[in-house]
Amino acid sequence: MQTLVKRKGGKAKYTWQDYLTWPDEERWEVIDGEAYCMTPSPSYQHQKMAGAFHAILREKLKGTRCVAAIAPLDVYLDDLNFVQPDVLAVCDEKKIRDRIYGAPDLVIEVLSPSTSLKDKREKKNLYEKFGVREYVIVHPEEMLVERFFLHEGGFKGPDVFGSREVLPLVSLEGVEVPLWDVFESEPPREGEGA
Repeated sequence: MQTLVKRKGGKAKYTWQDYLTWPDEERWEVIDGEAYCMTPSPSYQHQKMAGAFHAILREKLKGTRCVAAIAPLDVYLDDLNFVQPDVLAVCDEKKIRDRIYGAPDLVIEVLSPSTSLKDKREKKNLYEKFGVREYVIVHPEEMLVERFFLHEGGFKGPDVFGSREVLPLVSLEGVEVPLWDVFESEPPREGEGA
């Protein structure tokens, strides 16, 4: 990776143009001009959960104007903010080109020990600032998800859902995710709550 260059105001920041020169085999995210390395790669468990979410969304979004995508895929928000969410859904085809340009409707991040603080703090703030309609954080160890949704310019929540519950998505009308399929847990028995 190249050396930081002092930008206006004396603080060093990375830009999209810097990022385009970095080696393809390295994965990076940049939030407010600060680079975050995304290596080593996520664990098998992480990828299994992200893949399950993606597969469920892909199936449920067939025939709609929305599409689901999975990392690694750049989401460009502005010249100092570009990330690679684990799973996302976009309902505006103008945002979909070689990458995603603009805020997705839905972002899902599966926590890993090395990224959990960034996902809960920096990325949550970033997604709120840029108008992501819904942000879901998956906690693999606790087998639960937190869901934040945009309301009047800010995130509301979190709403918390367990592994034996259905997650109704606010940003994707009529789409519900049975979380037991994500966590590979027992579904609730008929008449049983979570």
